[in-house]
Amino acid sequence: MANRLKEKYLTEVVPSLVEQFNYSSVMAVPKVDKIVINMGVGDAVSNAKNLEKAAEELALISGQKPLITKAKKSIAGFRLREGVAIGAKVTLRGERMYEFLDKLVSVSLPRVRDFHGVPTKSFDGRGNYTLGVKEQLIFPEINFDDVDKTRGMDIVIVTTANTDEESRALLTGLGMPFAK
Repeated sequence: MANRLKEKYLTEVVPSLVEQFNYSSVMAVPKVDKIVINMGVGDAVSNAKNLEKAAEELALISGQKPLITKAKKSIAGFRLREGVAIGAKVTLRGERMYEFLDKLVSVSLPRVRDFHGVPTKSFDGRGNYTLGVKEQLIFPEINFDDVDKTRGMDIVIVTTANTDEESRALLTGLGMPFAK
């Protein structure tokens, strides 16, 4: 059983992008390479249980075990030491990536309060798109009663596109609701 979004990419998005940007080969058409979900847990310095809970929620959302990220250098102002666990991240590729993107676009983003579309200025100049989510409650896997604290996360969609314009066309084709 092929993924719904991957099928849409192959049947609708690729031909429209070839037509729009005049690619010489189908292999030149940009595609989504990976999705990195990062959840920084700043209060993990004082309470390690918060990090465990965040990692658990990230595992529920993404469907795979998150990697615990550690501080690269000490910052006295944040009471932070080098090597202390301060967050969790997950890198999604292949089927899981398409499933997550499909869920994000069709279920989670429409659940955001006062949602008018995702910002169009969040491209990095090389065709990658970064999206910040203020709370993890927009994902259907997260049970509202089990949440002790709302945490935000960064979702980075890495594409093989060379320019922001190509990347925006790709993501729009996949159903990303950009703000008008």
